[in-house]
Amino acid sequence: MLCARGGARVTLFERVASPQTVGAGILLQPTGMAVLARLGVLGPVLERGARISHLRGFTPGGRAVLDLAYAARRPDLFGLGVHRGSLFAALWAALEPAGVEVRTGVTIEPPETDADGRFRLPGAPERAYDLVIVADGSRSQLRAAVGPVSRARPYPYGALWFIGRDPDGRYDGVLHQVYRGARQMLGLLPSGAAPGSPERLCSLFWSLPMQGPRGVDAVRAAGLEAWRRAAIDLCPAAEPLLAQVDSMDDLLTAPYYDVVMARTHRVTPRGRGAVVLGDAAHAMSPQLGQGANLALLDAAALADALTEAGAFADPAQVAPALATYEARRRGPVRTYQRLSRWLTPVFQSEADAVAVLRDAFFGPLCRVPPVRRLMLDALTGVKTSLIGGAEPPRLALPGPQGP
Repeated sequence: MLCARGGARVTLFERVASPQTVGAGILLQPTGMAVLARLGVLGPVLERGARISHLRGFTPGGRAVLDLAYAARRPDLFGLGVHRGSLFAALWAALEPAGVEVRTGVTIEPPETDADGRFRLPGAPERAYDLVIVADGSRSQLRAAVGPVSRARPYPYGALWFIGRDPDGRYDGVLHQVYRGARQMLGLLPSGAAPGSPERLCSLFWSLPMQGPRGVDAVRAAGLEAWRRAAIDLCPAAEPLLAQVDSMDDLLTAPYYDVVMARTHRVTPRGRGAVVLGDAAHAMSPQLGQGANLALLDAAALADALTEAGAFADPAQVAPALATYEARRRGPVRTYQRLSRWLTPVFQSEADAVAVLRDAFFGPLCRVPPVRRLMLDALTGVKTSLIGGAEPPRLALPGPQGP
């Protein structure tokens, strides 16, 4: 949308004929919300979302492992739990007014270059393109045609997800997690409201290995009641949500991927280009909840680089714009990839000794101002390096929002 508003002729290709959202809630950070504000869709997303003021994590015995308040970084900051459908609906509705041509039910093959150095898309061969943006998710079939892939593999851990009703708002305001060692984790994320409904929702996620005796297949085979008893034992506060699960089919399996690209763009001898954005370029585990935010920041950074280079008026400037984009995004993306990779064994692994250290030290560290600030910078999405970070964006907001 930002490129279309800049004057580019933009076509969006979607493989599914009638796109629908899959999954439960996601957590938007101030950085992602700032991009939504640029797109003109933050208002509708806020109206359907649930503000998050705290991230709290405990052992089953009540020991605080994590306790981070956004206001400790700056009083105006907050996260936003959003139903994926509401975020999708807001973005989808804004495409046509922004001048984006949408074509659904089209399967795109890896881009090829023609004699003029422009890109042709098998599956949509009638036009040539000066720039191709690949954003087909963590299991991308197109990224390898754009840049070398250093790593693209599933994480050994994933999650079961369920989104339930929370009419009384008992889970409001807090992303709540409970950990038993590093082998069990249950989380509760207030998720606002789904499109077309005023009903409050809360997403429940249960961490588990993707394979093995405690894996997804084994848990599903053991049946709903066995899983529900284990979940209630870990987190009794989740019982009202767990009571809404009627069968194991109500639980969605969410695998996670680790994707690292050595270079996310490709240019032709005549200065045209292709670039990979979002999870297709840098999927990671969800420990920092940054997937959607990093993708939004990718989009904004790309549009800015193209604008500064004058690429909308002169397509030969696409190549230097992509080099600028890559240089700007490399540090932040690699920082979050490293942090995610380092934190994953602390919360999702068989490393019981690591979990003992986590339970002993994370809580006290959250109360040390310099460490707390580093944690909150990572949470709010402003880290640019392991020790550096930008100031979180300020949003011009109306009064209290909610579903």
